[in-house]
Amino acid sequence: MSTIDTPSVDTPAVCEMCEHVKHLGYANSGRIRLYGEEFEVVSDPFLEDDGIAVRVRSKRNSTVRVLQLPATVVQSVKARSVKAA
Repeated sequence: MSTIDTPSVDTPAVCEMCEHVKHLGYANSGRIRLYGEEFEVVSDPFLEDDGIAVRVRSKRNSTVRVLQLPATVVQSVKARSVKAA
């Protein structure tokens, strides 16, 4: 794949989606409960593979790891972005 075909991570659509995700509570210094576990969010949302992820630390394990947000969260953010346009 050439660099021309590679989408930019900082495109307005991606930035807007990440902002919407932050407003849902997935922002730095936030606390979320996901997959039956409570996490402290230690980063703002970012593009990861085909979705959006955040870096988190769980109460059980203080190691920071990347947590992919559920597809339903990403889909709802995409739907809001389309309606807003």
